Amino acid sequence: MNNRLQLFELEDQRWFPHVIRQGMLDFLRFMISKMGAYEAALPLLQELLTKTNQTHITDLCSGAGGGIETIQKDLSRRMGQPIHVTLSDLYPNISAYQYLQTKSGGTIDFIPEPVDATAVPETITGLRTIFSSFHHFPPTIAQRILQDAADKRAAIGIFEGAQKSWVEMILLWLVFPIVIVLVTPFIRPFKLSRLFFTYIIPLIPVGIIWDGTVSLLRIYTPTHLQQMLLTIKAPDYTWRTGRVGNKPGKHVIYLIGYPS
Repeated sequence: MNNRLQLFELEDQRWFPHVIRQGMLDFLRFMISKMGAYEAALPLLQELLTKTNQTHITDLCSGAGGGIETIQKDLSRRMGQPIHVTLSDLYPNISAYQYLQTKSGGTIDFIPEPVDATAVPETITGLRTIFSSFHHFPPTIAQRILQDAADKRAAIGIFEGAQKSWVEMILLWLVFPIVIVLVTPFIRPFKLSRLFFTYIIPLIPVGIIWDGTVSLLRIYTPTHLQQMLLTIKAPDYTWRTGRVGNKPGKHVIYLIGYPS
C-alpha cells in the first residue's frame, strides 16, 4: 500500500452527526488504549522531551483522546517524572476530555476552545503531538501544520498507529465488526446513544469500518513524509521519519522534528 488516496472520512464532514462521530472516536480511544498501539513510539517521545527539556505535551487533533492516557502513564514512568498532557482539537470532544482529566487526576487536561493545528496560538506551548490524525489532512494543509511548528520553533511528533498494509485492511473488514459488538458496553464514559447507534441502528460500526478503510488508504508513508519535508522552510531544524514496532497491532509510522 505505497500509494495514498485522499478520499473522505465521515467524521471529517461538517454535516456528520456529532453523536455518531463521538461514538466512533470513543471506540478508537478505547482500542488504542487497550492494545497499547503506540508503545513503540515512547522512545521517540522521550527523545523529543529530553532534547527540548520539556515535561509538557500539547496534543493537537486529539479527537476523543486516542490512547493518550496510556501514553501519558508509560511516558511518565520511563522519564521518572510526571508528564503533563493538554488535549486540543478544532472540534473538541469535551465529554471525553473531562473523563480523561478526572481519571488522570489532572495530569491530562484540555483546551475547550477550538485549536487550529495550522495556526497554533503562541500562548499554547509544549511538545506538539498528533496521533492517528495527520492522514486526515491533504498535503497542502499537512505542510502548513509542519511549517507552523517550524516557524514557532516548536518540537513536533506525528504518529500513525499502522503499518499501512493489506493485512490490516482485511482484519479491519473481517474482525473489527465482531470486536465492535463485543467491546462497546465496556467503553467509558457510558452513553446510551452509543448502544443505540451500535446495536439498534448500527451507524457507529458502519462509520468505523468506512473511516478505518479510508484512513489506511490516506496514511502518509515515510517516503511521502520525506517528500513533504522538502517543501518546509525550516533552518536549524532536525527532521526524522520512518517506521517502528515489530509486534502485531503495534506498528507506528512517525515523523519527528525539533529545533537543532
